Amino acid sequence: MTGLYRSADPDRGPGRAGARPGSGPVAVLDRLPPDLLAQIEVHRSLAAELAAPPRFEVPRPRAPRGEAPPAPSRRRRSRLFTHELPALIGAAVIAVTGIVVSAGPAPTAAAPPQARQIGCVQDVDGTGCLVPTPVAQDGPLYVDPTTPAARQVEEWTAQGRTADADALRALADRAVPLWLTGGDGTRSTVAAYTARAAAAGTIPLFVAYNIPDRDCGSFSGGGAADAAEYRSWIESVAGGLGGAESIVVLEPDALSHQLTGCAEEGGSGRYELLAGAVDAFTAAGARVYIDAGNPGFTGDAAATAAALERAGVDRAAGFSLNVANFYTTEASVAYGTAISEALGGGVRFVVDTSRNGAGRPGEPTDGAPNWCNPPDRLLGTAPTLDPGIPLVDALLWIKRPGESDGSCRAGEPEAGGWFPDYALDLVID
Repeated sequence: MTGLYRSADPDRGPGRAGARPGSGPVAVLDRLPPDLLAQIEVHRSLAAELAAPPRFEVPRPRAPRGEAPPAPSRRRRSRLFTHELPALIGAAVIAVTGIVVSAGPAPTAAAPPQARQIGCVQDVDGTGCLVPTPVAQDGPLYVDPTTPAARQVEEWTAQGRTADADALRALADRAVPLWLTGGDGTRSTVAAYTARAAAAGTIPLFVAYNIPDRDCGSFSGGGAADAAEYRSWIESVAGGLGGAESIVVLEPDALSHQLTGCAEEGGSGRYELLAGAVDAFTAAGARVYIDAGNPGFTGDAAATAAALERAGVDRAAGFSLNVANFYTTEASVAYGTAISEALGGGVRFVVDTSRNGAGRPGEPTDGAPNWCNPPDRLLGTAPTLDPGIPLVDALLWIKRPGESDGSCRAGEPEAGGWFPDYALDLVID
């Protein structure tokens, strides 16, 4: 029975050289419930006490003269049957029962890993894939732990969909911006978000997306009712920024729509609104990048540069490209370089790499525009403020991967709605 208990000699315990951790009698003992261990210890102590030699001699009673002394063997047999043997049997029964109960059913073999590749988050030079880092704040950009992607990871984990949850961490553990699209409470929302980023020692990202006649009334249509409402909203955003360091991407597609003539806010009105936003956000501590579309929207670097000048790019940090689109980083950088040169050179820009890992899809995509939730796309280069590319300040996930481009097909969410199936498709190759 002593093999069930830890040895007082460290050289004889399970941790000795050559012993296999988790094996042997001590490992079995460690699996027993505490109350059962206590019962075994009581019986073991009793058995040891009864088996030990007496510590002092008990005088034998003298037999009356003429009578034989009591037989020692009879007394010993009585003690054996009434004390020692029951104690030993009890300890043995408890130990055996405990071993059987604690052992439980035979362990099953682990399920083989699924034959698939977790999403490719491309490295900066595009030559390989990064392994998603599970640490929430591992860089200078704020990672919001409450995004739909983060909540989806928690939900799938609770449902036992651990492989899907692990795959989706490629989204949940990366920095994405907070899109500001109007409505009440903008100032307090921005202030709270900025405060959380500051507490984490990181820089928050924002997208200001509330220009009048936004998206020309298409899937993301809406925006402020007029110029006065927009200026008031810009003031509320700037108040929420409060002078803290931040990055703001200003009005995706607004200039490109202006150049193509679809925006109702004609003349100089839209340019003035954008220039006013640049000044307000810059004064509030933000680095502002005015959106300049993508290589396929107008394809005219000179015209885009002229529009950026009217929108106040000389007072901004630069411009942004490829927001919510799928052009490769190389194509976007080439286009951005051409725009910068048309502006006189040296003007910097950022590129949205959120979903450009597989490039642009071909036509058609199940009857929907090729920019709207196209299948078989992949994540691009992970967000970084140090891309090592001339004129490029950052590669960012400006479009939040996994959020819909619009209800372009039956059953798809509205623009900006969380689309878990599409999100999973982005991280599985």
